[in-house]
Amino acid sequence: MKIWPGTPYPLGSTYDGSGTNFSLFSSVAEKVEICLFDIDGREIHIEMPEVTGHCWHCYLPEVEPGQRYGYRVHGPWQPEKGHRCNPAKLLLDPYAKAIEGQIRWDEAVFSYNFNDGPDSRNDNDSAPFVPRSVVHHPYFDWSGDQLLRRPLHETIIYETHVKGFTIRHPGIPENLRGTYAGLGHPAAVEHLKELGITAVELMPVHQFIHDKHLVDKGLRNYWGYNSLGFFSPHNEYASEQRPGALVAEFKHMVKNLHQAGIEVILDVVYNHTCEGNHLGPTLSFKGIDNAYYYRTMPDDPRYYMDYTGTGNSLHMRPPHVLQLLMDSLRYWVQEMHVDGFRFDLASTLARELHDVDKLSAFFDLIQQDPVISQVKLIAEPWDVGEGGYQVGNFPAVWSEWNGKYRDCVRDFWAGRDQTLGEFAYRLTGSSDLYASDSRQPFASINFITAHDGFTLRDLVSYDHKHNEANSEDNKDGHDHEGSWNCGVEGPTDDPEILALRSRQQRNFLSTLVLSQGVPMLLGGDEMGRTQQGNNNAYCQDNEISWYDWDNMDQGLLEFTRRLTRYFHDHPVFRRRRWFHGREIHGQEITDIAWFTHTGEQMSEEDWGQGFAKSLGVYLNGGAIPNPHPRGEPVTDDSFYLIFNAHHEELSFILPPDTWGGSWRKELDTAHGWMEQEEILGAGTELTVTARSMVVLRHVA
Repeated sequence: MKIWPGTPYPLGSTYDGSGTNFSLFSSVAEKVEICLFDIDGREIHIEMPEVTGHCWHCYLPEVEPGQRYGYRVHGPWQPEKGHRCNPAKLLLDPYAKAIEGQIRWDEAVFSYNFNDGPDSRNDNDSAPFVPRSVVHHPYFDWSGDQLLRRPLHETIIYETHVKGFTIRHPGIPENLRGTYAGLGHPAAVEHLKELGITAVELMPVHQFIHDKHLVDKGLRNYWGYNSLGFFSPHNEYASEQRPGALVAEFKHMVKNLHQAGIEVILDVVYNHTCEGNHLGPTLSFKGIDNAYYYRTMPDDPRYYMDYTGTGNSLHMRPPHVLQLLMDSLRYWVQEMHVDGFRFDLASTLARELHDVDKLSAFFDLIQQDPVISQVKLIAEPWDVGEGGYQVGNFPAVWSEWNGKYRDCVRDFWAGRDQTLGEFAYRLTGSSDLYASDSRQPFASINFITAHDGFTLRDLVSYDHKHNEANSEDNKDGHDHEGSWNCGVEGPTDDPEILALRSRQQRNFLSTLVLSQGVPMLLGGDEMGRTQQGNNNAYCQDNEISWYDWDNMDQGLLEFTRRLTRYFHDHPVFRRRRWFHGREIHGQEITDIAWFTHTGEQMSEEDWGQGFAKSLGVYLNGGAIPNPHPRGEPVTDDSFYLIFNAHHEELSFILPPDTWGGSWRKELDTAHGWMEQEEILGAGTELTVTARSMVVLRHVA
């Protein structure tokens, strides 16, 4: 086979129509071999002839897309210094755009001998047991597709799972269920469109592994938060198993969703990899340049800093690590056309030495990058390390999962004592968290439920977790998520309990969608999806996690569809700017006002009462900031929202004429959407059911 020197950049394998350039970074390698595999698994070793700036490279004119390959890195085996090179281990290309196969768990996958301890060296060949990198075909007809760039304040996010959403969908052909092609199928897209979704946030689709301890128990890594490759779509979600074909399939999915006006956001895990701690497998980075890629303990580099609870943390200071992450992000935007990212345990990415630093190098790179700084950037603003809870502290171009919104709204509807002041902050976009940093309400990604925790139906049905199927003696996951005073835990036929649970689901959904900020809906909550009380279903790749399309709560689904239409139809619920008194047309008017259930404006004393569980909110539709640059001022109807989280019904007196003469009852979560017109005058006394919400629209 012909071997030419090639070039050090770009890293990874790059097919140019005539052959393929290969480049691998390692600052400690003494020799690097590229290993090519034929369809029968036969291996050819080729020593890479050139090294430039620690990048080992060559060009192979006979190599085309579909070629399987890996690396063997010769270098120091010195665990006590953090070096774990071992040419007996076939290593995945960190820049592989496609990966074939899964791990077959064998001792050869590890660099040490189980019986001799982690400092011993295992020289058994790992190639028969590990995945292969694949040269992919970079050309694709996008037919003019481009990023949708929908403004955040007009966005409704739907967090979902490629397989879980599609695997049982009756409208998707069986051979496409559980795949990217299934998610891009018209039946799947139609559900999202009718639901009013503008962006799907996909749980991890970077190539990941099924951890040995799960496989040994007969379980799988369903969620995927254990990345193996930052460029390749996970190969188990591909309907086409031909090497490298998954890249085109993923692109077709994005293209189909874009044609329906739906953006694609990826949940990405750059904070750690699946190689774990010193007892973990050697699959890629660990064997390429362990001490460069990972945070090791300063006093004993054989061990790893672990801010994620998974065994290791990626080292966010070295330039080639930062380059890897930025190259990955740009690849998914420019080549795969995704519209944004949600960063798992993002606080870890801000740790340069130990403390979280929002001005870390990684965030500086994103800020100045002309591509990545312009897409949707969402942080999960915490990790498991000291000082890791950083809600409200990320840079100005970022939005954040607002954990304080989730906790506050849950407590409110549970009837727990708290100040109404915090609930008001959460309802209006959490200005206490974001306004001082020049951010706007859309910095807050509001959510009630997410993949990690109860589904909405389980939230109102269970007082305690039921994770027995995870084989951890029900010790995993957070307890006490529920306690919604529904009286009975789990399935029941009691009509009063069922009615209360349904009302609480409508309360949560209505509050979520009509709050300022960006609503994020957990996939399946719109149809009453249950995980049977499991609030940590990370390892349940089965009916516990999959969507049950045959047993949907059709009433809840239709309620949610109308709710999202209401969001899109009324810009007063999706403002770009904070509420405050402003002068319009020479008059000082109020864009928001707060009332007690007696119809009087809230006083300072009212705000501080921890036992208060009721509130009236006036929203002025004539005081909405411009929705678009250079746009005309937008007006809407005015609204009056009533919240009653008491365990008993309450009488609410509507505000006097100065706040609006007549109001039409649009929504009552005790019953649903109002089909018959009911007009209420100023000062009218309205009885509001216990634990319910009412939406009134002003009429002339």
